[in-house]
Amino acid sequence: GIVAVRGYGGGVIGRYCDLPEEYPHVAEYHTIRINMPTGWFYTSKALRDICDVWDKYGSGLTNFHGSTGDIILLGCPTKALEPCFQDLAYLEIPFDIGGSGSDLRTPAACMGPALCEFACFDTLDFIYEMTMEFQNELHRPMWPYKFKIKASGCPNDCVAAKARADFSVIGTWKDEIQIDQEAIKEYVNELGAESIQKEVVGLCPTKCMKFGSQYERTRNRYSNCVRCMHCIKQTAQGSQTREKREVPQSSSVVRLLFIDSAFLSWVLIPFVEMKHPYEWIKELLRAIWDWWDENGKFRERFGELIRRLGTWRFLKAMKEEYGIDIPADVRMVEYPRTNPFIFWTPEDIEEAKKRWKK
Repeated sequence: GIVAVRGYGGGVIGRYCDLPEEYPHVAEYHTIRINMPTGWFYTSKALRDICDVWDKYGSGLTNFHGSTGDIILLGCPTKALEPCFQDLAYLEIPFDIGGSGSDLRTPAACMGPALCEFACFDTLDFIYEMTMEFQNELHRPMWPYKFKIKASGCPNDCVAAKARADFSVIGTWKDEIQIDQEAIKEYVNELGAESIQKEVVGLCPTKCMKFGSQYERTRNRYSNCVRCMHCIKQTAQGSQTREKREVPQSSSVVRLLFIDSAFLSWVLIPFVEMKHPYEWIKELLRAIWDWWDENGKFRERFGELIRRLGTWRFLKAMKEEYGIDIPADVRMVEYPRTNPFIFWTPEDIEEAKKRWKK
């Protein structure tokens, strides 16, 4: 079967040379994925330990970090895989192997509240909890294809969760953006009113704001705001979110491959309160994996399955088979009146109207 360390089915990517007789030193050149610390925080000692082990058993080539987020160790012969893993796993600061193959890939997060003023929830705690909870799913391939979890603390999405993960959690806020008019005046004095109109208001994707004597959001258009954070990024001192930042937005089913090119994620649940130990999200993930394992085809990503069977079948299965009621929501629809993946029952419509009015 596949090349791996004892007890694990993933974490090592087999690489072999087509001309082993001519190039015996690279006849086997396996890649080892190492589970990185959440948020990519290291001590210098930890980095030295990794490098010492890799100099001993591998080529010395590394990649900080791979596309999934792991530490990538490039170039290891088969016979050195197990002793390399043993040394890595039982150092004073141990490192485990990450995910590869048809399993849960190593969960990744932005640096969140550790370094970023925009973080709306604790991405580091969330991803650490997911990593520790789903060790079996991380190390043993058992699904139709790979599955990625990524978390970004705000809609800036510095880890590209919406573009690269099957289950992305994006921090956001529920109330309105607050505007510091005095700070905006300072921007105007420094950059000019024309710059604010062109670079901030003019580039708002939903046109939910205007700039006259004051920089403000048009009330009847505020509901158009999709919290892209463009205005906050451009005028960080002038536009600030309010304190209801513990409630992030959860999006699922992200990237669809090999069918209709790649897609960004769309909203599954608009707002989820993130409280440790995130039991509801764990329950949802287990249900998603079970349904995907039951209905997915070989090498079919979860998003591809949704595209094939439809969101309405997924929502129905979650409620009837797993007891997880995810109400249909207008924010699930990518293109109104053209999206064939969501079907509304009369009960759904009435319930949606009530929620929308609230």
